[in-house]
Amino acid sequence: MEEFRKLTTQEKALRINLSKSIYGSFAEIGAGQEVAANFFKVGGASGTVAKTMSAYDMKFSDAIYGVCDRYVCEDRLFRMLDHEYVLLPERLPHRIENTRFFAYADTVEILNYERTNQGHGWIGLRFQLTPKSEPNDCVIHVKMHDTDQLQQQLALGIVGVNLLYACNFMSDPEDILMSLLDGLTARRIEIDMFRLSGPDFKHVDNRLMALKMVKNGLTKAAMFGPDGNVMQPSDELYKKNVLVLRGRFRPPTHVNVDMLLTSRRHFKQEKDVDRSKIVLLSELTLNDLSPDGKIDEKDFLHRADILCSLGQNVLISNYFEYYRLVDYLSKITKGKKIGIIMGIYALQKVFDEKTYENTRGGILECFASLFGSNVKLYIYPALRKDSEELFTLKDFETELPANLKYLFRYLMDNNKLEDVSDADSRKLHIISDNVLAMIRKGENGWEKFVPHKVEEAIKEYNLFDYPSPDENEVQSVSVAS
Repeated sequence: MEEFRKLTTQEKALRINLSKSIYGSFAEIGAGQEVAANFFKVGGASGTVAKTMSAYDMKFSDAIYGVCDRYVCEDRLFRMLDHEYVLLPERLPHRIENTRFFAYADTVEILNYERTNQGHGWIGLRFQLTPKSEPNDCVIHVKMHDTDQLQQQLALGIVGVNLLYACNFMSDPEDILMSLLDGLTARRIEIDMFRLSGPDFKHVDNRLMALKMVKNGLTKAAMFGPDGNVMQPSDELYKKNVLVLRGRFRPPTHVNVDMLLTSRRHFKQEKDVDRSKIVLLSELTLNDLSPDGKIDEKDFLHRADILCSLGQNVLISNYFEYYRLVDYLSKITKGKKIGIIMGIYALQKVFDEKTYENTRGGILECFASLFGSNVKLYIYPALRKDSEELFTLKDFETELPANLKYLFRYLMDNNKLEDVSDADSRKLHIISDNVLAMIRKGENGWEKFVPHKVEEAIKEYNLFDYPSPDENEVQSVSVAS
């Protein structure tokens, strides 16, 4: 039966306790010692627990793990794992031959007495899959949404047991990820960063795991950097000036690059923007990744590879509406300026009242978030359909229904919308779908529509089904014959 149903937290803890080879230590700071407590409660903990501790006092914690700028951060977590793991073989040399050592650590901020903070924490496990082997690391960041401190502690205890069990008894990375909320829901615990690494998991692409987190509802947004390393959005974007470009990037063309560069020039000129704290984000929504309801993971990785090659930070989100994205970012940036880059036709959809039919306050409620005090939209022009005429903000008002004209005028008068007037109009004829079709067919000439780095990446790795040189030769022979 065990293969066909999920084990309870108690059953997982007991199975680990009864295993003769899994042995290690627990270091928990900030939310009691709920993870270790689960192993004591089910019995047989002597088979698993070498040590438990909680260096709760900052001075004690600094003395053991070293000084950090913050106590609930990834750096502190790794200092804890580094310190605790090496002690196991050092103090238990007689167990090295037959033991799979582990060190579990968490550093957490739970709900305060006044309930004015967001409970969150960093959780990590360093573990061996076979005795005497090099260890692996699994690191996650969680947000706790229970409105009671005790419930947050209990939820954290469940996540810890799930993590330890999954890493020791599961081999598929997605199974490990999805099992972390066994016995819980995303309404109680949100996992917004997951990283699995080590000699036994070299095949894991954590960018793909970030996509799976959003796809499976563990979080609404996940992020990775130009080097492909996953990042925790709240850490990376905290009190930063964020400029976002949403797109499909299939592939990124000269138009996408021009949108970013020209809008950034405008963004830098804003009086309330600190140039040293600007973060550019290329956003991929689930809707853009799955137009037919299915996500092609290979296609996603192709887009990710190219955006990384262009030095971009990538945000994967499930915020289809722009106002939800802005609401999410505003909570992180804490009042700092946010810029949203969008094309003129995307702005038309923003002003379409049908978009907000299921919202109690309609377009006004949603615009309150989208055009908050710290938000500005940079509108990139387009060519009118079947024409060479430019469509810009100057012409936008004439296209609006009469009941929305004064709303548009209000936004313009209050500097919430700005034309990207220095856009390169010579590139506006480039359509990414047309470029993609040329790439897949192996046609000549698509290279002039994309940046050189994008061209190199597509040809070197045969991205977007670009035919290999051998395939191109076969096609040429077929045409000639």
